[in-house]
Amino acid sequence: MSRSEARVTTDRSARYAKQLAAHMGRKIETHWSEETGRGTLTFGRGIATLEATPDALLLAVEGDAENLPGLEDVVGRHLVRFGARDELVVAWQRDSGEPGLVHRNDEPAEG
Repeated sequence: MSRSEARVTTDRSARYAKQLAAHMGRKIETHWSEETGRGTLTFGRGIATLEATPDALLLAVEGDAENLPGLEDVVGRHLVRFGARDELVVAWQRDSGEPGLVHRNDEPAEG
């Protein structure tokens, strides 16, 4: 199993983690605990863990090395879209030492 992690700076980490788990729960098995501030997204090709801290959302994805880019993409892309107003940036770092994908919203937020 390979692993990739990202630390997303935000003071609304629990809100975004809950939103991500709820949205992804329409297609995959998810779990989010308000009490612990932790959750999981279970994909067919790997798992993502979410941990809300006061100043960041800590993300990790685990799966076969060839599946990491896809896991990084689906989690990062959705989170950046939800956090467009806060200009969230998700920069993944793989346990192999190589950088993973970087997600940011390049379109101006509406509103």
